[in-house]
Formats: sequence, C-alpha cells, structure tokens
Amino acid sequence: MFIYLAGAFLISFFSVPFYKKLAIKYKILDIPNKRKVHKEPTPLLGGLAIFTTIILYFLLFYKNLKVITPLILASFFIVIIGFLNDKKNLSATTRLIVQVFSGLIFIIFCERISFLPKGFFGDILEIIISLVWIVGITNAYNYLDGLDGLASGLAIVNSFYFAIMLFSSGQSNLAFFCLIFLFSCLGFLPYNLRNASIFLGDTGSTFLGFVLSCLAILGNWAEDNIVKITIPILILGIPIFDMTFTTIMRIKEKKVKNIIQWLEYADKDHFHHYLVLLGFSSQMAVFIIFLFAISLGISAIMVSNDKANEALLTLTQAIVLFIIIALLLVTGKRFKKAKEEEV
Repeated sequence: MFIYLAGAFLISFFSVPFYKKLAIKYKILDIPNKRKVHKEPTPLLGGLAIFTTIILYFLLFYKNLKVITPLILASFFIVIIGFLNDKKNLSATTRLIVQVFSGLIFIIFCERISFLPKGFFGDILEIIISLVWIVGITNAYNYLDGLDGLASGLAIVNSFYFAIMLFSSGQSNLAFFCLIFLFSCLGFLPYNLRNASIFLGDTGSTFLGFVLSCLAILGNWAEDNIVKITIPILILGIPIFDMTFTTIMRIKEKKVKNIIQWLEYADKDHFHHYLVLLGFSSQMAVFIIFLFAISLGISAIMVSNDKANEALLTLTQAIVLFIIIALLLVTGKRFKKAKEEEV
C-alpha cells in the first residue's frame, strides 16, 4: 500500500512541470485582474496531473476499481469542458449542460442519493436531488480555488475522512481509490502553496469537486438514512457553506437572478475572500478553513456510530456554527468598510 500511494504522489508530482510547460506553450494562463489575488500570469492545467494519475491507477487496478467506472467516464467530460473553459472561456450555460450530463451518467450507471419511498415520483425526486448535489459541489470546489493551496488542500482533508470511513466499514476498494485521489492531490500541492507556480484551473477544481460529490453518494456510510446523509454533508461542509453563503449574499444584494448569472458572476465574495478582507493573510485564511474542515470531519466520524436523532443534533450544531460565522463575516466586513469611509 505504501508503494502504491508513494507512486501516486510521485507520478502527480513529476507530471506537474510537464503540464506547466504545456500551459505556457499554448498560453493557457490565469491572467490577474481586480478580483484575483495573484499578480503574475500563472499557468493553469495543474489539475491534469491529478487526473492523469487517477486514470493511470484506474487502468492498472481495474479489477479493484471497476466500481468507479461510471465516475471515471463521467469525469472525462468534466475535465474536457474544464480544459476548454481554461483555454477559451466557455459560457456558463455550456458548462452547466455538460455538468448535468456528467452527473446523469454517474446517477444512471452507478448510484444516486437514496432515502425516499420507491416509486416514480420518489425516483425522479432522488435524481433531481442527486444532480443538484453533484453540480453544486462541483461548482463549489471551483469557486473555492481562490487562494494558493485551498482547493487541493481541502480535497486532501475531505478524501482523508472519506477514506477513514470507508476502511472502517469494510469498503476497501473505494477506500483505496480515495487514498490514490488523496496522494495525487498531495503530489500537486507543493506547486500550489505560497506563491503558486501553477493553478488547478477549472480543469482541476471541477474535477476535484465532481469526484468528491460522487464519492459522497457512492459510499455506504451508515444503515440509517439520516446518518448516511449527514456524514458526507459534514465532511463537505466547507464547500456547502461557501456555496450557500455566497448564494444568499448575492441574491440579497441583487447581484444574480438565476443559476446562469450565478455561475457567470465572479467577485471576491467567498468565505476565503471575507477572511482576507478581515485582515488574515492568505495562508492564515487557508489554515483556518482547513481547521474547520478537520473539525467537521471529526464530527462525521463521531456521527457514524450515532442514531438519527443524534445525527440531526450534530448537523444542527454545524448549521448554527456556520450561521454564526456568516454573521461575523458580514458584520466584520461592514465594520471595516465603515472605518475606511471615516478615514
């Protein structure tokens, strides 16, 4: 196992420079602007190092990883549309259509969120909920890729907890995939820390979000439906909070009116942006978010042995915590703005 995981790290690590040169050669770069924190044009396509490592291991260990075949197939489309968006800046509608299509591939040929009574309407509603979950987490991860090391580091934390839960419940093949995914991200991370030399790009960030959203559905986290749903919500609490908080604020401030405008809108209004605005350095903001993710993961492990009512209480506690955080962020932003206006 150590050799396999070390191999995933090394393949990802040594393939990053290749994709960096490729991005520079074909001018697939992230150009700085007023809503971005980096100052120099930075190569994209770093996520391809993670993706190609995953594909290589899938081909080498197909017998053990065939359970994720629909996920791998669907992720091809996510990576392709992400690559084209990095290169040509596609419309939000095009990206949304491909994401929904990819989600349907996974749902139809693999698994969906299942907790409603069987029947036509129950099945349709479960498919819709599963699609919203997959597309939502996919885009949430894309929007979290705003500070060096944030998206890839968070994916490492999230997949670590998924792997622990899968190993403890005997789902060793899926746990093995989680660890390969984790170490592939770990191989990319050194290039994406402070003063990043390469970014994930939409190619990588949407791929990370898509894989994690599908893993959340694919894993059998508990027998009780409430507990089963609560565990992945807690583990992926940060992207869920960021997506929810940002959406509420954008609607409240009348910046967006529909999902297409929401996908197209770009500004410094995410969780990590608020932390930086309040005076934290980029590195400290990332560290704080990691601490929240680690705490939520611990809660998820504790919930796995609980009953439905205890899981609901833990989930309620997390929601209350995030409401407090949101209020502090908004109040802090207003206070700082008022201070600046006085000066």
